Amino acid sequence: MVGSLIPSSRFLAKKILKNIPFEDAKVIVELGPGTGIFTEKIMQLLHPDAHFVVIELNDVFYQNLKAKVTQENCHIIHGSASDLQKILSDLGFEKADCVVSSLPLSNFPKELRVDIMQAVMNILTPIGTFIQFQYTLQSKKHFESIFTQVSIDYAAINFPPAFIYRCSNS
Repeated sequence: MVGSLIPSSRFLAKKILKNIPFEDAKVIVELGPGTGIFTEKIMQLLHPDAHFVVIELNDVFYQNLKAKVTQENCHIIHGSASDLQKILSDLGFEKADCVVSSLPLSNFPKELRVDIMQAVMNILTPIGTFIQFQYTLQSKKHFESIFTQVSIDYAAINFPPAFIYRCSNS
């Protein structure tokens, strides 16, 4: 359930944040926020009219996030990323403009990875962006089979160093 024992660095967070379309996004989703390193920074930059849906499966991480997030336009959900479509629908949202994922996808069984990515594809707007960080390039071919555009950035000042995938179909 946890991809790293050490929280992500501010350098990785900065590279993740630069890919989020804050000025245009109406709904932003974060999958697997863990301790909330990206969550806090996204909330600071979130447009007041936008909504932020944060989905965490781990009980402890969920409770900690729920206790510290008070913004009305932020929805902290205890659940699985594979249920993304139902979670958004229950909140009254059909699509998301951006999905940010910290899930350790390469550690998941193939079936679960496929289910999560199918859920992401079902809720992204046609010009939506999927942002995922990983510690390897193992997911590159998989993302290229799903998205027409895949770019990769690198955060060397992170332990371990991380690759940031920015994926879209526009």
